Amino acid sequence: MSKVRAVHAHKIPDRPPLRLSVGQRVTVGQQDTRWPAFVLVTAAAGQGWVPSRHLELDQESGAATVIAPYDTTELPITVGETLTVVTRDDASGWVWVQAADGRQGWVPNDTVEASS
Repeated sequence: MSKVRAVHAHKIPDRPPLRLSVGQRVTVGQQDTRWPAFVLVTAAAGQGWVPSRHLELDQESGAATVIAPYDTTELPITVGETLTVVTRDDASGWVWVQAADGRQGWVPNDTVEASS
């Protein structure tokens, strides 16, 4: 696994993470203007931003079926922090990382750079 260093802080949103599983039905809302790969979804457990490619949209109802599991957990990071890359999602512009204390979550690609 590769290491990255935080070059910008990342603060997490004030809402609980949403964990979606394959086959789950959700309601699809607006597309994110900063991160166009994401749409706002509403599920029984709450709301969260999810890459639209993880959903099969039903144009008539405005609902969707989850076709790939997704966890919206974001990780708060501070400048200078070293993190381990678990998964890169270059299509959406985010990377799933693990902190030294074991916490994991998404951070924007532009908040980290390769660590030597």
